[in-house]
Amino acid sequence: MKAFQATHYLLEAKLLRDKVPSFDQYPFSLPVINNLETIEFHPKVTFFVGENGTGKSTLLEAIATAWGFNPEGGTKNFSFSTRKSHSNLHKCLRLSKSYKRPKDGFFLRAESYFNVATEIERLDEEPGGPPIIDSYGGVSLHEQSHGESFFALFMNRFGGKGLYILDEPEAALSPTRLMAMLSRMHVLVQDGCQFIIATHSPILLAYPLAKILALNSGNLQETAYTETEHFLITKQFLNNHEGMLRNLLC
Repeated sequence: MKAFQATHYLLEAKLLRDKVPSFDQYPFSLPVINNLETIEFHPKVTFFVGENGTGKSTLLEAIATAWGFNPEGGTKNFSFSTRKSHSNLHKCLRLSKSYKRPKDGFFLRAESYFNVATEIERLDEEPGGPPIIDSYGGVSLHEQSHGESFFALFMNRFGGKGLYILDEPEAALSPTRLMAMLSRMHVLVQDGCQFIIATHSPILLAYPLAKILALNSGNLQETAYTETEHFLITKQFLNNHEGMLRNLLC
């Protein structure tokens, strides 16, 4: 093990290939899963990037579920199920953890965050204990815009020394809020937090204390920020948007 690995919580995820029922079945038929051996996580931030359908969310969901999070999102204490749609990939993953244990954690799935908000309201209707929504800023997540409720999560619910697994957190955030999220994430990283994030956002990917794993040609490849497709295409478009639009709209 590398020396820096003792500073974070989740060190590695290994696919137990002998436990895979069939590599012809989904999700094991996905090239990135088919070729998967071991993922080494950065002690601060690990990004997964790739085209739609390459398996980012499937992989992230399996890691979160193997850690003990509810597959639809939330903390380890959330056990609701709106619709069982997660794969059995998590049963074939072995997570390597350090001696350090996080004091907090959360799994954010952009597509099912509405369900998490609904579960919080349901739990707060039950008697006993302080309202859960107080940890999210005190305002119903359903009474805020999608972006505001996402941002309330980052600003209020996430605390120090936590493991946070985020699937496309940029989905509801404006560019300004994404930059604010970068600032908040850096504060949390300095307070002993570890992030694992699947994203398409070139703004988030710019965070310097991170490893970027690109799902290219069916493999996970560590990639420099300025070599990611997200950076290159965005830069090309912004530098020559009129020319690109002419080509796209001809």
